[in-house]
Amino acid sequence: MTMFQKFSLSNLVFSRQRHAVWRSCANPFETQTKVLRYLVDKGRQTAWGRQYDYNKIKDYQSFKEQVPISTYEDLQSYIERLLHGENYVLWPEKIKYFSKSSGTTGSKSKYIPVSASALRDCHYRGGRSLFATYFAQNFDSNLLLKQNFALGGSRQVDGIGADKYIADVSVILMKNLPWWAQLRRSPRFSVAAMAEWEEKLSRIAEIIAYQDIVSLSGVPSWNLVLAKKILEMTGKNNLREVWPNLELFIHGGTSFVPYRSQFEALIPGKMNYLEVYNASEGFFAFQDDLSRTDMLLFLNGGVFYEFLPLSELSKESPQALTLAEVELNKSYALVISTNAGLWRYLIGDTVKFTCFNPFRIVISGRTKSFINACGEELAVDNAEQAVKAAAVRCQTAVKEYTAAPKFSQTTGIARHEWLFEFEQDPADLLEFSSILDEELKKLNSDYEAKRYQDLNLLPPLVIRARSGLFYDWLKSRQRLGGQAKIPRLSNDRQVFDSLLALNQ
Repeated sequence: MTMFQKFSLSNLVFSRQRHAVWRSCANPFETQTKVLRYLVDKGRQTAWGRQYDYNKIKDYQSFKEQVPISTYEDLQSYIERLLHGENYVLWPEKIKYFSKSSGTTGSKSKYIPVSASALRDCHYRGGRSLFATYFAQNFDSNLLLKQNFALGGSRQVDGIGADKYIADVSVILMKNLPWWAQLRRSPRFSVAAMAEWEEKLSRIAEIIAYQDIVSLSGVPSWNLVLAKKILEMTGKNNLREVWPNLELFIHGGTSFVPYRSQFEALIPGKMNYLEVYNASEGFFAFQDDLSRTDMLLFLNGGVFYEFLPLSELSKESPQALTLAEVELNKSYALVISTNAGLWRYLIGDTVKFTCFNPFRIVISGRTKSFINACGEELAVDNAEQAVKAAAVRCQTAVKEYTAAPKFSQTTGIARHEWLFEFEQDPADLLEFSSILDEELKKLNSDYEAKRYQDLNLLPPLVIRARSGLFYDWLKSRQRLGGQAKIPRLSNDRQVFDSLLALNQ
């Protein structure tokens, strides 16, 4: 097939979606107003809507005044009613699918409702939008002609009810893909949704190692585990030797910054990388421009966005902002109202706006993933950039890491302890630690101030993790695969100390 024929095929399939993306970007406030109006109209038909008197909601101001900002704990009793068969509780549809998540540390299970509307108008429309913008930049793409691989989670057995389907959101999405998309996806669904993670990786490797794979997608860390298994099995030196036509890796779930150098070593030559912000709660943003690293906010997927200044998080009545009120390069906690019945839901992620025309964002961290032992306010985006710079300068590669504060029992002064699993160890661990400290000072003025003459915060202590430590930690908690990950930063030592105990 010629380049022109490939372009004609992709244009035929995705041109309508591409124009829809452009229209929403050209009219962002009007688009979001329509989304809110649609959500409120649907919400009037639910138990939640009756409780908060949705019949009296006329505009955003009245919506904000009548409906409180909610956490999962606030919505949990409503979701349990859905799980036990009650309908029209949060959204006027029968909810069959629930995405199970136990959070970053695996501490507590959450069941996120996934409605038919959310699948159709949010997740799948978001995916089509991503591919529409990708094909517009890659006329000769083979994604519609060859096999595409997505590494997802698994279905869960919970005994909640025969009519409920509990799984990682990636499995729910794969199960409901249209037939034409199923034709170009590998492996078959029965393998992709296997519950036993290590067995699943082996089965997947045996299948896709001998197919003509053109795209990969999923969490970077787990794709690296699979890639190394395939190279070991095939005896090849890199993935380009396994899949000569590989052109795209779609990643999400965690920052790609620490992993990029490893992927570039595994896949030499031209390769495209696209970040997507797709969670159990919805499809929120995607990288629409290969020359940029930020993501286009997805405005017409049935999600209404609000943005909570971090200074409001601890207040009894926090005041969120609309899209028209945000500022550039400032972190906000993301608040969403969705077409699955999550109302003014504090999802737990923080984002920064990098551009207003159109609205583009980067994920800057988690509302519970930070270190603030003495006012340094160290966020994940600072840590990712500093770790990358230290790795480059020390000519090493970082596989995984986490950090937490520790206070001296004698002086009471804090320091940050960092636990690093390296792909290859730095020649001098003290030099790596010193550069990390230096880079953090450049990126964070609060950190720099607290580090002044070691008066409030001592230099960081870097501890080398044994090979496979982070994998073993997740395995010990039955959290292998899917979206499972360890927090980069924690303000307490619960996760850090449990990792240290395994670091023998």
